[in-house]
Amino acid sequence: MRGLRAIALLSLTVACSGGRAWVRDAPGQTDSTQGSHWLVDDRQSQEPRRARFGAPSAPSEEEDRLSEDSSVDAQGSRPLIAIGATAGRRAPEDAELLGVFRNTYYDFPAERDFSGAATFLMNASCKPIAEVPRPFFEALCVQGSGTLRSGSTVSFAKRDCACAEVCPRTGQKLCFDVLDPASFPWGRGALGKPITPLRSVAVDSSVIPLGTVLYIPEFHGVARDPEGTPHDGCFVAEDRGMKVVGAHIDVFTGDPNITSHLNQLIPSNRGVHVYRRARSCD
Repeated sequence: MRGLRAIALLSLTVACSGGRAWVRDAPGQTDSTQGSHWLVDDRQSQEPRRARFGAPSAPSEEEDRLSEDSSVDAQGSRPLIAIGATAGRRAPEDAELLGVFRNTYYDFPAERDFSGAATFLMNASCKPIAEVPRPFFEALCVQGSGTLRSGSTVSFAKRDCACAEVCPRTGQKLCFDVLDPASFPWGRGALGKPITPLRSVAVDSSVIPLGTVLYIPEFHGVARDPEGTPHDGCFVAEDRGMKVVGAHIDVFTGDPNITSHLNQLIPSNRGVHVYRRARSCD
């Protein structure tokens, strides 16, 4: 068949996505509760890796079968995206497809939303930052950044921190930094820069270099908040996570309510098409 093999339509049914190795056995559980983002220490990486992208990996037998039944455009080279509010949107002609990536979400916990037994957050010098509810500490271990009752932003600073308590969901001992909320209202990403809700994504930087601008058509036109503001589908790779490996995109939502909202429109682990060099994101 001439041209590139057509990519399978992204299905909204569990039956079509169930064959992927990364789909959960219990798809109703989102990674905001499962803790997919788990942190790695990326503070030493200050510049995007200047890697070149290879060609998308060869389709699996399952993807090969699906592609035979896929609808494509008149040129026979671009898939129609069919999910939620973006049904029927054509893939961008000017962009480079990197592949179909697992999609998950992470957010920004607030201490005020938690209660329970107390524990201390420690900084990288092993000095206490604040005494906080243990459930907030556990959420912070997974999400990486959050806000204290005082209004200060706290963000991951160091792992293997001898003075810190073990995070039960990750097995790590993490210390944190206190950041100026005016400069880092939503925390700090892997490049040491502020991250932005619904714009920043965590990636495996051996697959997508940090700093890469990405276009995900499944998000284009989808309401980015309960008020219905449409998303343009553009994101920037600005963060990493221990569990973000390979073809995996972890979208920063900034708010558990937005995570829940987006999970109704584009559920975690269903898969999204990821492009770079889309003119619409310049």
